Amino acid sequence: MGFKATHRHARISATKVRPLANMVRGKFADEALAILRFQPQRGARLLEKVIRSALGNAQDVEQVRDRSIDVGKLVVTDARVDAGPMFKRIRPRARGMAFVIKKRMAHIHVELEELDSI
Repeated sequence: MGFKATHRHARISATKVRPLANMVRGKFADEALAILRFQPQRGARLLEKVIRSALGNAQDVEQVRDRSIDVGKLVVTDARVDAGPMFKRIRPRARGMAFVIKKRMAHIHVELEELDSI
């Protein structure tokens, strides 16, 4: 049973966050947070928040179901960054032409699982 968290419609391009998701996939959750803390990119802050949310979901399930979950054994099994919708804006150009500017969004998905259940 995995613990999931999602940040939908994040105002950042998916291509900027994907390398960070690849970096933390397969790592322990606390190790992934330590890696992201020292990354200078803005996407690292967003991904860090989603991992913290998944950890919070795991601790909430632990309290509700009276089941002991070792937070130190949680592994990032799935870290996906999908493209979201786009705002489309028009920028005027020379000779009456127009260029479309795409303000991109991303959906960030993270799933944590215990090391024993993998």
